[in-house]
Amino acid sequence: MDDIVRAAMAKWPNVPDCFGWLGLDARGNWYMRDDRTQARGPFPDSKGSLLQHDKLIEFIHRNYAADEHGRWFFQNGPQRVFVELEATPWVWRLQPDGRVLSHTGLEAHMQDSLLDESGRLYLVTDLGLGLVHTADMAAAAERVEAGDWRPAVMPHDQMPAHFGFMRRPQA
Repeated sequence: MDDIVRAAMAKWPNVPDCFGWLGLDARGNWYMRDDRTQARGPFPDSKGSLLQHDKLIEFIHRNYAADEHGRWFFQNGPQRVFVELEATPWVWRLQPDGRVLSHTGLEAHMQDSLLDESGRLYLVTDLGLGLVHTADMAAAAERVEAGDWRPAVMPHDQMPAHFGFMRRPQA
């Protein structure tokens, strides 16, 4: 977490939390969801505006975490902005050298793999559960076919409870 964020939290400790305004899609993209977007329906059916400002995205990545209830958030100064998740808290990018990186750029160490009922591939890592990015499925399929990864099957709707995260955090 950024030092400036820690300082703001100490200076203004009672800023109310924010819900419904930020979404993370299954490809690791961030969406800002204003009142009108939220009124049109839940994320990801009503996504909102794709964030494209590199510095803002980097700031979100540095200040992305989960609370003790499995609600993922972006600490925006003194305000906690809870994130609506399309799939999982992490989206994994497979690197040519075999490393696994999160959508935020953190390196993760793979422990297990899962397939859901739609054939989507997930990795269980030291950082938690994440969905493999669609652009990396050819490389992932090679790992499965080589026997490096042996995915178990788990329905997607069971993953949040099993891995301790909330897709739609509430106050």
